[in-house]
Amino acid sequence: MDALRLRLASALEWGVAAAFLTATLAVVLLVLENMQAPAAMRAPSPAEQAAAIAEMPAAVPARAVSVPVLPFGDGKAIRVGDTPATVLATVGRGGETGREEVDQGRLGRRLTRFYEYAGFRFIVVYEPFERKGAPRVSAIYLP
Repeated sequence: MDALRLRLASALEWGVAAAFLTATLAVVLLVLENMQAPAAMRAPSPAEQAAAIAEMPAAVPARAVSVPVLPFGDGKAIRVGDTPATVLATVGRGGETGREEVDQGRLGRRLTRFYEYAGFRFIVVYEPFERKGAPRVSAIYLP
């Protein structure tokens, strides 16, 4: 009986040791995975760059920088998702330069308008976010 108890205790000790070793390896793998640069921090691949350029309207200069929010010194701001009426209320008719381009986007007509307001020149792209939806700001570019 003592021999059976000794074998079971030994097997149990080996099982606990294997569980701790597995847990230690899992923690090490998680740490190593988090040490790698996240996808947003690494440089885009040539295929990702080509896809981003293909999504840009033809009227936008190639070196333009996309921003999600464009704050102005007077406390106003334009954000991705705003409606054209909101942008008009923010910038006013005086901010429109009069230049606009229309092309076909993924979900419908895409309108690219050029503005100059509070010392900033910028480009706003309007397109629907869903089929048959109302156009909203889908991108803001600084040339």
